[in-house]
Amino acid sequence: MLGIQELWLFILSGLLLNITPGPDTAYIIGRSIQLGWRGGAAAAIGISAGCIVHVLAAAIGLSALLMASSTAFAVLKLAGAAYLLFTGVRMLLSRASPLTAVAVDRRLTSLSAVFWQGALTNILNPKVALFFLAFLPQFVDGASSHKALAFLLLGAIFIFNGTLWCLAVAIFAAKAAMRIRRSEGTIAWINRALGGLFVYLGIRVAMLETR
Repeated sequence: MLGIQELWLFILSGLLLNITPGPDTAYIIGRSIQLGWRGGAAAAIGISAGCIVHVLAAAIGLSALLMASSTAFAVLKLAGAAYLLFTGVRMLLSRASPLTAVAVDRRLTSLSAVFWQGALTNILNPKVALFFLAFLPQFVDGASSHKALAFLLLGAIFIFNGTLWCLAVAIFAAKAAMRIRRSEGTIAWINRALGGLFVYLGIRVAMLETR
């Protein structure tokens, strides 16, 4: 079908990959505890938006360029690491704001920032680009004349399933942490935990080997 082979195996593999805990899951849980289910949903949708960019890149061959060009890989790697480290350090140094002020005055801005942090974390991570380039072709028929369309369809299925799972995680985490969010001291520690996560991701991205 449209150059796709073993679709059932792709869906099963994708679901297993999506439910495997990782940095994305940790980020969504942290934002859900901090801002409620809306914060977790914003994080989940931002991460999915970043994945869309990588799927489009894989479909038109930009991910192949990253694999073939050490310079392009190094530039994207350093840009991603710098962004993650900057975001993480800023969160580590931030002070807890009164919860009422956050809820009333900065709610929309906070959700927007959460979305873009999730999106940019994925967009600027070359490891995500290489993952899609390595994973999706396994289920594309090499003899098909619709390879780009197959890439897009497989990517859409993967992202759709992943988004549903991440939204479920966000809702569950928010409901389980309603009492935690009322404590400003807890919010400060959540900020530090998220900041530490970003710093860790930045270091890990910076240490990726240039190909």
